[in-house]
Amino acid sequence: MSDPTRPRGPKIIAIANQKGGVGKTTTTINLAAALAETGNRVLIVDLDPQGNASTGLGIDAENREFTTYDLLLDDVDLVDVVQKTADDDLLIIPATVDLSSADIELFSNEKRSFLLHDALRQTAMDDYELDYILIDCPPSLNLLTVNAMVAAHSVLIPLQSEFFALEGVSQLMLTIREVRQTANPNLRIEGIVLTMFDMRNNLSGAVEKDARDNLGELVFKTRIPRNVRVSEAPSYALPVLAYDTASKGAQAYRDLAQELIKNQPRVAA
Repeated sequence: MSDPTRPRGPKIIAIANQKGGVGKTTTTINLAAALAETGNRVLIVDLDPQGNASTGLGIDAENREFTTYDLLLDDVDLVDVVQKTADDDLLIIPATVDLSSADIELFSNEKRSFLLHDALRQTAMDDYELDYILIDCPPSLNLLTVNAMVAAHSVLIPLQSEFFALEGVSQLMLTIREVRQTANPNLRIEGIVLTMFDMRNNLSGAVEKDARDNLGELVFKTRIPRNVRVSEAPSYALPVLAYDTASKGAQAYRDLAQELIKNQPRVAA
């Protein structure tokens, strides 16, 4: 049960973009690892039926007996769904393809938009002493994404440095506004982070200028470069910070974590 009297809780951030291939899961994994590296306790909630965040942190499919599907729909105890990773300060609730049917099952539930909100605020969550919860959303604006936004304090939007990138953000902004009006009035945009940025490519620079001109201070100063080490790390089931700690990609995610930490105190539950 959710306990409204809890005085403090972790900062909950939904990482969302309905467009696939923008670095959403990569950002979730590596931002979480960078936050954990600074001594924060972090939980990733894999809300994407593809389960890439789970795979990218070494949680094999056969070890995902209980998942976010069970957390949302079967009222499974947290101790059964929260799993450890190679980093003691980084935990995950994994996902499988079963989550792809959750939209249909959620639709008939009268609390369908608040299931994740309540699950992440149950008193048993206090035992994990978390500082941050990062929700890796599916690449669509469905009921799972709405659940993430209702549960979250803020939304972080990865924006790929390519043509038409900003067009998809406008629809996401409308969804955030609708969630504010109907279910979570305190939801804010944490920021927009430019991903797959190539300084040698004029298009990346043009996308950055367009983003900063239109969205101003919402755009993080940190840019995540197009980096082969970032691309390779998931195949070794590691964040890039562990796979190649000195790489430009690893340093960029450290910079993003520091920028995020500086921007926010801990929040009320």
